[in-house]
Amino acid sequence: MPAAEARRLANTVIWSGQGFRAAWATEKTLRQWSIANILSAGLAVTLDLSPAERALILALGLLVLAAELINTAIEEVVDHISPGPDPRAKKAKDCGSACVALAALAAGVAWVVVLVG
Repeated sequence: MPAAEARRLANTVIWSGQGFRAAWATEKTLRQWSIANILSAGLAVTLDLSPAERALILALGLLVLAAELINTAIEEVVDHISPGPDPRAKKAKDCGSACVALAALAAGVAWVVVLVG
């Protein structure tokens, strides 16, 4: 790998870590979803699941965390650009929240199907 690509990859890892730590420090919901994800992952590796079922559960758990980080980014930008009430700002923030809710619903549906099916 050329040095410039290695440096870019290293920077990406650093910036991603900084973003996660910043959100962790200020977002209670990220911490709550992380705890739920750890519990879910613990069950996924403990229960007698197929590799595909385990992969689905683990991947969807990470997707919930990714959605929460996207929601946090949306909220930060909207609050910066539109500090006062604005219907478009509300819509953007509500859509970010809906993104998290749908990802969490997908994870829940996967658990139900894996456990019941």
